[in-house]
Amino acid sequence: MNDGLQVAYDQPMAVGECPLWDAGASILYWVDIDGFAVHSLEPASGAHTAWPMPSEPGALALHAGGGLLVALRSGFAHLDTGSGALTAIAPAPYDTKLYRFNDGRADAAGRFWVGTMYEPRTQAAAEMFCLERGEVRRAWSGGMTVSNGLAFSPDGKSMYHADTTSHRIDRYAFDAGTGVASAPAPFQRFDTDKAAPGYGGRPDGAAVDSEGAYWCAMFEGGRVLRFSAAGALLREVKVPMRCPTMVAFGGDDLRTLYITSAGLKRPDAEREQYPLSGCLLSLRVEVPGMQEPQYQP
Repeated sequence: MNDGLQVAYDQPMAVGECPLWDAGASILYWVDIDGFAVHSLEPASGAHTAWPMPSEPGALALHAGGGLLVALRSGFAHLDTGSGALTAIAPAPYDTKLYRFNDGRADAAGRFWVGTMYEPRTQAAAEMFCLERGEVRRAWSGGMTVSNGLAFSPDGKSMYHADTTSHRIDRYAFDAGTGVASAPAPFQRFDTDKAAPGYGGRPDGAAVDSEGAYWCAMFEGGRVLRFSAAGALLREVKVPMRCPTMVAFGGDDLRTLYITSAGLKRPDAEREQYPLSGCLLSLRVEVPGMQEPQYQP
C-alpha cells in the first residue's frame, strides 16, 4: 500500500465508523453501524472485543465514569466495557423510523455533540443534538441531510461540521463556555457530480490534529484529505478502498492515524476491486492529534 498504510484489523465491517482512541488504556474503539456492534482493539497485543448493540450505533465518546457513551438509533446509552452491560441514559429525540444518530464527538467541556441522518434523503431535515449532564437539547435543525465531520479546533473556538449529502464542510464559531455554535461559514465545497471526471468523493468523518489541520475521509473518493485551518489542501492520502468513513489519532504519541471504512454493505464489484473495504487501516503521521475529551455525566 502507498503512503505507509498498514492494516490494523483485517476483519471487514459492514459500515465501520467513529474510531476513538482511549489514551489511558491504549485502546482503539469504533462502531460497525450496520453490523450493530461496538468494537475495540489493543494494538500492542492484537486483542479484539466486540459488543452487540440493540440498534445501530452511530457515534462514541469516552465516559468520565469509565466505559463508553454510545449514540444508538434508540438513544444514548452507557457501555460498561468490562462487563458489557448497556445502560440507557436518554431516549432518541426523534422519530426512529426516519432518523438515526450518525456522527459525534465530545467537546472540551464534556458535552457530547451528535448529529442525525435523515434516512429518506428527500429533504435536508437532519438535526444536531447535544447531550449535557444527561439532558438532551437540539442545537440546530435542518440545512443538512447526513450530519458528519464533527470536530473542534485546538483552541476550542471553532466547530467543523460536514453535510455529506451536499458535499460541503462548514466552520462554526464555538463558545466552549456556553456550548453554543453560531455564525457558520463555508470551509470546503466539493463537486457534486459523481459522473464528472476526477470526482473525488464526499466528506464523511473527520478529526483535527494538534496544528489545527482538519483531516477528512472522502466517502466514494478513496482518499483522506488534510486541510489547514485556512482551508488549503496540505496532503492527500489515497487508500485501498472506495469508501473510507472516518479518521482518529491514536498510539502513545497520537501520531497513528486510524481509518475506518465501509465494506460488507458495498456492492460486490466494488469489494472485489477493493478487497480491504471495511477493514481498519493505520498510518504514521508527522503531526500528532489531540487527546479526546471525556463526556461528563
